[in-house]
Amino acid sequence: MAFGKHKEGDDVSDRADVRAADDINDINDVDDLEGPFDVDDFDDPETAALARLDLGSVLMPMPDAGQVQVELTEMGVPSAVWVVTPNGRFTIAAYAAPKTAGLWREVAAELAESLRKDVPKVSIEDGRWGREVVGVAKAEQDQAPGVVRFIGVDGYRWMIRCVVNGPQDKIVALAAEARNALADTVVRRGDTPMPVRSPLPVQLPEPMAAQLRAAAEQAAQQGQQPQQAGQQPPAPEPVARRSEQGSAMQQLRTITGG
Repeated sequence: MAFGKHKEGDDVSDRADVRAADDINDINDVDDLEGPFDVDDFDDPETAALARLDLGSVLMPMPDAGQVQVELTEMGVPSAVWVVTPNGRFTIAAYAAPKTAGLWREVAAELAESLRKDVPKVSIEDGRWGREVVGVAKAEQDQAPGVVRFIGVDGYRWMIRCVVNGPQDKIVALAAEARNALADTVVRRGDTPMPVRSPLPVQLPEPMAAQLRAAAEQAAQQGQQPQQAGQQPPAPEPVARRSEQGSAMQQLRTITGG
């Protein structure tokens, strides 16, 4: 991974000190690098797409055994891309933000307030990048309680939010998968001015988009017959589903992606 670009206003002497420290700890520094990253951090932005799923505004690695689930608007436009693993699912999305940090703190407080209206247990925990908001739903009969965890990171003109959905007995492993993916995620903010909190656009890779179009055409030809319960599409084709309009509680209720 190659880095080298700097924001305007960086002090030259400070950069020299950093380079000197890098020379001393060259190998260790490579191991210590942790994102999320900005695409402008790369000397060659094209290398940011290596070993990552390119979703336009977000480039993220896929965990082992991970599958892609795409949520579509009523117009058929991708609104969210979920990574589904045996432990549950998570999604990583980026939003327009001010140049200064602090947006996630506001959003986290709002999410916690919203969750408290709907679930019996809400907490704010200290995580890898700061505050994480956790909501635990009431357990259904013979099932583990559902958990939703919101992880946020402030960047330069962007904020990234990771939503983790899973049963309580698997949430620790699922959150670890999500954090590992988030730590190697790259944000492609772009230069277009956008209102603060506006979601950065999601763009599917053309092979994935083509698979979804083919699946939609096949469903139309078959009279749009509903998929049988528990039926899984052949990998690596992404699963398409209509998005639910996005309150925290709705995300909590769709733990298994069904």
